[in-house]
Amino acid sequence: MSEMKGMLREDALKDRVIIVTGGGTGLGRSMANYFLELGASVVITSRKLDVLTATARTMEEETGGKVLPLACDVRRYVEVERMVAEAIAHFGKVDGLLNNAAGNFISPTERLSSKAFEVIIDIVLMGSVNCTLALGKHWIDKAERDKAILNIVTTYAWTGSGYVVPSACAKAGVLAMTRSLAVEWAKYGIRSNAIAPGPFPTKGAWERLLPGEMMERFDLSKRVPLGRMGEHQELADLAAYLISSYSGYVNGEVVTIDGGEWLKGAGQFNMLDQVEPGMWDAIEAMVRNVKGS
Repeated sequence: MSEMKGMLREDALKDRVIIVTGGGTGLGRSMANYFLELGASVVITSRKLDVLTATARTMEEETGGKVLPLACDVRRYVEVERMVAEAIAHFGKVDGLLNNAAGNFISPTERLSSKAFEVIIDIVLMGSVNCTLALGKHWIDKAERDKAILNIVTTYAWTGSGYVVPSACAKAGVLAMTRSLAVEWAKYGIRSNAIAPGPFPTKGAWERLLPGEMMERFDLSKRVPLGRMGEHQELADLAAYLISSYSGYVNGEVVTIDGGEWLKGAGQFNMLDQVEPGMWDAIEAMVRNVKGS
């Protein structure tokens, strides 16, 4: 990745407090780190407190900002309520929510159990619902205004995509929630928007989705008209803008940042039709090995 500089002024998020789910690793960490550079205080959450604590320490050293790591399983509303309460007790308020926590895997749908659907839908859809509800209820009850919700979806939320059907179903639900609450909660001073990223390389996520030789065989950058993957800073710039007051008139929008990928061919993982049926057992074994590493 190149060393890109952020586009917003250094104080663009000064005195703002933002919760980032899945903020300890990958794209969540990149976005949270940029929020800190712009003057925000950040709450990062995931289920692994040890990872969060180490990440928070590093982020504070790099940016000079304040990071509160809180363990939280977003699938459980009681834990989400506790996380929100701890964030408010620590910082005095919360101004923004970035629903970034996600889960996904590739598989022919006929190989999936009902439990497989439940796991992904619980993390992606219900996790976003739980965090949105907990914070939204608080903001509305306290009559706090100028708040922002930003959801990370995907282009196949509206196109659909083979081989990631649980994720497509869940992300479509998050997109529908984004647009619905943009209308319903605007009167309370709460904006709701979403970002649909294309391929942005993250070591853990992409190794699980396309393990082993599949990363080379199905090079996603070849599907992008611009001929490359996205840079983390490009996504962080967009996220920072949409969660800041500079985008105060943007509401109910989903912004695609994918180099033109979905326009070239709907369904990000449809190319997996090229995988021979007998290969799926080997692919699943590789995925399990990545999870255990």
